[in-house]
Amino acid sequence: MMDYHEIERAKTLIVIEIIEYISNSVVMKSIIKKSTGNITAFSFDKGEALTEKIIPFDSFVQIIDGRAEIVIDGISHLLETGQSIIIPAHSSNIVKANERFKMISTIIKCGYE
Repeated sequence: MMDYHEIERAKTLIVIEIIEYISNSVVMKSIIKKSTGNITAFSFDKGEALTEKIIPFDSFVQIIDGRAEIVIDGISHLLETGQSIIIPAHSSNIVKANERFKMISTIIKCGYE
């Protein structure tokens, strides 16, 4: 399930409430989406994962609820609520939900010239 509508501007948010859990799903909601980068909220139900990918930009991932497993170039990182990690550009990565969790992903696409 994907929602490409951005969050309303100049409105106070409770970050954990930006996105809901849906059974057997990964849910994605754009907070800001621009050609220069984007900020996206995700919720993962237990057992769900994103397919392995490599992107040409650094990605800053913040866990806002629960616990996530993020595998970068074959090395597993277990993150809990409040923890963050930078997935380096051009690195193989997989995001897994051994239990349900929510995260914010920030990707900045400029500055790589």
